[in-house]
Amino acid sequence: RGRRLIGGISYDIFRQMDISWLGHSCFRIKGSHAIVITDPYSPGLGYSLGKPTARIVTVSHEHPGHSYIQAIGGQPKVVSRPGEYEISGVLIIGIATFHDKEEGRKRGKNTVYLMEIDEVAICHLGDLGHVLTSEQVEEIGNVDVLLLPVGGVSTINAPVAAEVVRQLEPKAVIPMHYKTPALSQELEPVERFLKEIGAKQVSSQPKLSLTKSNLPATTQVFLLDYRH
Repeated sequence: RGRRLIGGISYDIFRQMDISWLGHSCFRIKGSHAIVITDPYSPGLGYSLGKPTARIVTVSHEHPGHSYIQAIGGQPKVVSRPGEYEISGVLIIGIATFHDKEEGRKRGKNTVYLMEIDEVAICHLGDLGHVLTSEQVEEIGNVDVLLLPVGGVSTINAPVAAEVVRQLEPKAVIPMHYKTPALSQELEPVERFLKEIGAKQVSSQPKLSLTKSNLPATTQVFLLDYRH
């Protein structure tokens, strides 16, 4: 049931993917073939990661708040640099960017990851520190779900984050890397980004469940609850 055959390829149009926010830049993305965890953080941030397991872990850069892979069980494959990877039915493309506006001279490099999970294209920007170049926009290509840092200080701030949304034109935007009561770092609150992008009365939800067929028609912002 729910299976179509197009061009000789069979796929399930009702395959649901779940995205949960574990705090900071860390998400748990559960597809039909694999679980991906992005940018796991060290305990010093104030968030509690718990003991999640995954098949794949992506690391945008080697700072402790984004690369604490020892917290993830299940002996995952770790992707930590630019390139093309295919692991357990998940296609991942890592794209080289910078952690600052000075081509990495201040904070170093950052890797943006484009992942195709159950035919949905998810882009995790890591600690992006600049507006994307036209070449980077072209390399990233089509984005269905954008995981976007918005808290400034060590990444892009609200106005730049809104500009990146306009560059990539995703269907769904999930803010990350912003100030919450749990976080020990000083970042800007998510409300600044919501105001900048004109998203009013966005209520948070425990997770976002998506299929290729139920993506928003135009760009929509979703706020996810930090799961304690």
